[in-house]
Amino acid sequence: MIKAIGHFKTITKHRHLVICHCFKAGIGFQGLFHDLSKYHPREFLVGAKYYLGSKSPNEKERELYGYSKAWLRHKGRNRHHFEYWTDYNPKTKILEPIEMPLNYVIEMFCDRVAASKVYQGENYKEEHPLEYFVKAKKSRFINKNTSDLLESWLTMLAEKGEDETFKYIKEYYKEHKNK
Repeated sequence: MIKAIGHFKTITKHRHLVICHCFKAGIGFQGLFHDLSKYHPREFLVGAKYYLGSKSPNEKERELYGYSKAWLRHKGRNRHHFEYWTDYNPKTKILEPIEMPLNYVIEMFCDRVAASKVYQGENYKEEHPLEYFVKAKKSRFINKNTSDLLESWLTMLAEKGEDETFKYIKEYYKEHKNK
């Protein structure tokens, strides 16, 4: 029961941070629906069972079974995860990453910043989301344009801070959302 309460508090704190970030980035309404699937029993119960507090419970499930059922469900329902955006190329018949729509790249940015804040706690620094992103860059199956855009915003966050980065993203979205 204590793990379930801890997990609930963690995912709710994360979700509320993402919502705040989405409003700052100009996609506030979209942010209201962020990660609702984490409250579904198929995701929540696994999260509570493997709750660690300092990192995703999906890591523990993956460690035990070689994959995470909760993660597979989650990424298949939440378009702010680049893993959602893969499909077979009709010409090559090979699975390829697809460029993400801008609003979901923005939500992904907000998600990564919030996750760093939650898991780093009072040790959080604006460099953390970029460091985490770069650490796994070589093993990531993501569209190059999507990856480059996200990395540029994470770099801006590390160098110029949150206020300037969210202001930039909001303006960028206004200019590019219909293109």
